[in-house]
Amino acid sequence: MKFPVKVQVSFHRTQKYYSTGKDLTHDEWAKLATAKGHTLKSIREDVEKSFSIVKKAVEDLASRGFFSFNSLNNRLKSASCDTMNIAFKAKIAELRNNDQIGNMMIYDNVLKGLERFAGDRIRFDSVTPEWLRRYERFLRNEQKSAVSISIHMRTLRAIFNSAKRAGYVKESQYPFGTDKYTVQAGEGRKMALTLEQIGQIARYDDGSRATERYRDFWLFLYLANGINVADFVKLKHSNIENGEIYYIRQKTERTARSSKEIRVVITDAMQSIINKWGNRWGVDAYLFPILTGKEDAMTAKQKTKYLTRAINKRMAGIGEKLGIGNISTYTARHSFATVLKRSGANIAYISESLGHSDLRTTENYLASFEKEERIKNAELLTKF
Repeated sequence: MKFPVKVQVSFHRTQKYYSTGKDLTHDEWAKLATAKGHTLKSIREDVEKSFSIVKKAVEDLASRGFFSFNSLNNRLKSASCDTMNIAFKAKIAELRNNDQIGNMMIYDNVLKGLERFAGDRIRFDSVTPEWLRRYERFLRNEQKSAVSISIHMRTLRAIFNSAKRAGYVKESQYPFGTDKYTVQAGEGRKMALTLEQIGQIARYDDGSRATERYRDFWLFLYLANGINVADFVKLKHSNIENGEIYYIRQKTERTARSSKEIRVVITDAMQSIINKWGNRWGVDAYLFPILTGKEDAMTAKQKTKYLTRAINKRMAGIGEKLGIGNISTYTARHSFATVLKRSGANIAYISESLGHSDLRTTENYLASFEKEERIKNAELLTKF
């Protein structure tokens, strides 16, 4: 009589069993470890492969501190399916369960694009480098920007990488890489302002209180080490100690091996903005009245997106009136880093202030802005 071979996972005194797809008799199981015959040897390799997939998934989830049988099931489901659609849906469910709403929305948007292009049953083995090039052309015809296309392709590659690590996609089937399909960087125009331009923004006043509010919020982003809006809305009075704000970037909180705390000295300008637009002091009170603390993750994300759009709309108007060009929340972060660089600040300090994991990330980040300076300086050589 044959019995199913399964991998047992124990967590908090609960056991779950995951099938290897193999059935063996007691005698075959006893011989499996040392079997040299082709049939049992092949079965052993398949069982070991199934065990490795489960083990890797468990270790990965546990190392990031959010293991659950539900997340494990989603992870294994994405590794065992034969269509990208199901793999995407499993990843979306995993991100939703972990309240990673921003990433969830990206994966959901990419899946919709894929299904517009190729339907709701896209097999992994149908995706070739030429298929990816056709998909890129499809996105371009939909008027997607280079940045958007890059995000689509990187997200699709991440799903393929997960399937390959799980052993479901063979190396020969993998469509990305040298001599195959290469994902383009897709960098948008990174605009870094000068101190003079930032001063113009700080002094700008069109008589509208809404413009004043969103201008001040933008300045706070710039002064607070180029903080992202997602982190800005979550700042609390409890994040302030001895005249400094302490926080951990939401973007790296789950992915970094060790959470890096960012410290921001509260300047007089920042304190003035807090006094003007902030909540009354309270340990659990948010610094600014954007969130209440009662929102679920999805609602908090939507409020963050709304605030980002509101700031960007007002700042675009200010940029147009001042003749500076388009200004966004990203410009605040880019400008913080570049103003320090141009002022001679140590790159290690800039890296620490931005919350980057290593200096190379910061060097690459700054390089694109310094090209603007090189172009501008080169033009000076011909102004005779």
